[in-house]
Amino acid sequence: MAEAPMAELSNPESPKTGPSRTEPFATGPLVRLRDASVGFSGRTLWEGLDLDLAPGEFLAVLGPNGAGKSTFLKVLLGLNRLTSGTAEIAGAPVRRGSSRVGYIPQQQTMPEETPLRARDMVALGLDGHRFGIRLHPRRLRRRVDELLEAVGATAYADMPVGLLSGGEQQRLRAAQALASNPAVLLCDEPLHSLDLNHQQAVTELIRRQAVERGSAVVFVTHEINPVIEHVDRVLYFARGQYRIGTTAEVMRSEVLSELYGSSVDVIEHKGRLLVMSTLDESCHYHPEELALP
Repeated sequence: MAEAPMAELSNPESPKTGPSRTEPFATGPLVRLRDASVGFSGRTLWEGLDLDLAPGEFLAVLGPNGAGKSTFLKVLLGLNRLTSGTAEIAGAPVRRGSSRVGYIPQQQTMPEETPLRARDMVALGLDGHRFGIRLHPRRLRRRVDELLEAVGATAYADMPVGLLSGGEQQRLRAAQALASNPAVLLCDEPLHSLDLNHQQAVTELIRRQAVERGSAVVFVTHEINPVIEHVDRVLYFARGQYRIGTTAEVMRSEVLSELYGSSVDVIEHKGRLLVMSTLDESCHYHPEELALP
């Protein structure tokens, strides 16, 4: 199906331009962790994490498989409890099902027999968490149409989602996550298995939510290239430890070598960074190219 252009996503509770980065959801950090630790069955994934994410800030979360990246998201979603420490969203303790949090999961193709239409899937982001009276039907449809247009999905709005491509379904997940204009947007490798066009489309939506709407973005990824120009800070998990800072501060040979306990080379070549390691396969670490900020 042809790639559709993306439209401006308006805010139903403010002028069409929407709130700017200088008009945040809260006066303090939108994500706040203090001395946060997580462990399972005697194993510590990470500990002593102090983190403040400001409105409009874009945090990329990196690290090998099993280092605790997805667990970090689950803590913020209220699905996993901390072993110790505290976690807050928009000044309140983290809780499951908060409408202040939007979530874009990894791309997973839905079965062809799924009867849900594209517009119905997006509508769940508006009132799927509600009980009792729903939004007025006309208001709901208008907002859904705006979201579908914003992600370039108007052409297949009434098609069953099971008949759509993986990239088209992922656009709908992005629209669903953005439907309530969340204060915090959590992204779990949302670009995985998407082609370049769909990667760019979803990335642009996420960027706009941070810059134009003031949401704090937490973006878990194995491949930072598609988002590196938007990243404010990097949180890198490995071997029960973490490092946090700008891309230039974290993605350095000495920092990653210390984090992994083994030699890691970060080489600049034609404006890109090549990360190379001799770690054994048990570390689940793979070389990757990273664009410079």
